[in-house]
Amino acid sequence: MNSDTYATPVLAWYDAHRRRLPWRAEPGQAVDPYVVWLSEIMLQQTTVATVQPRFAAFLARWSTVSDLAAASLDQVLVEWQGLGYYARARNLHRCAEVVHNEYGGRFPMEVDQLRQLPGIGAYTAKAIAAIAFNQPVLPVDTNVERIVARLFAIDAPLPGGKALIAARAAGLADPHRPGDFAQALMDLGASTCQPRQPACHNCPLEVVCEAADVGPELFPVRAAKRPRPLRTGTVFWLENPHGEVLLRRRPDSGLLGGMTEFPSTAWEERANASVEQLASAAPLPSEWTATAGQVDHTFTHFQLTLRVVRGVSQADPPADAFWVHPDAFADHALPTVMKKVARHVLAQP
Repeated sequence: MNSDTYATPVLAWYDAHRRRLPWRAEPGQAVDPYVVWLSEIMLQQTTVATVQPRFAAFLARWSTVSDLAAASLDQVLVEWQGLGYYARARNLHRCAEVVHNEYGGRFPMEVDQLRQLPGIGAYTAKAIAAIAFNQPVLPVDTNVERIVARLFAIDAPLPGGKALIAARAAGLADPHRPGDFAQALMDLGASTCQPRQPACHNCPLEVVCEAADVGPELFPVRAAKRPRPLRTGTVFWLENPHGEVLLRRRPDSGLLGGMTEFPSTAWEERANASVEQLASAAPLPSEWTATAGQVDHTFTHFQLTLRVVRGVSQADPPADAFWVHPDAFADHALPTVMKKVARHVLAQP
């Protein structure tokens, strides 16, 4: 079977059932590469429903890649709140600067050039190339991966089987409407070829799908997940006489890089130290009192449990920290875990 065996029915289905999304050009409308790139970065590991309002806010504030490049990283991080995986926001800003400074505000068209930009991997490069520049490549996201695994009944367990799935997907790329074909498969996976209870009777590929008779839900095959390790830490909620709370910015590299946090000990796989043992890790000297309860948060690779201790100080903040009133927390790039800490403390009697 050639690519038309799959592309023809899929594109006919797409023309009738395509989703209308704020970053997707309507038929006959010019495609803006900046819009495609911005949406693809936001959609990494984030749902369409979550991204839509944040995308609109970003585009209203920075309508071109050069506008975004001129913003500060802090402004971008604050606007990114709620999308998670904050390394994406740092890379987004760096990529905008590179495109503005080195490419005159125009994204390169080729996959290899796109992959050289910060934050753009194999999938995103192909998505931009196909959707924005009509390059005959097929990006493989989770939806496409699932469709291809079922289409060819690929039983190699993930994540090891990803390379085999990607190789089969490469042969499906449509040379005539590559962007539409890529978005069609994304829509098909989101609406019809779903992980559970796929609506095969509505699928344009049912007659050529090798998994249709043996059980689509068996594919893709996944290796057993390892349990997430548990890490613990202690957060210092330090107030001054004006009711302001001490915040600091995390290092630019690493987990939650560049975000704002309440000072804390390192997050490690060991038991919490006693309150008395925390003096050396505290941002300023104080009498520390543990709050009731704890704060739990799940990251991709570990589970975190935080204890919170409260103190008071009249001293000047350390060089890497600053005082902020709780009413102004929204003006700073607090990640979700730190927002949980704030809610935990502010709910205390």
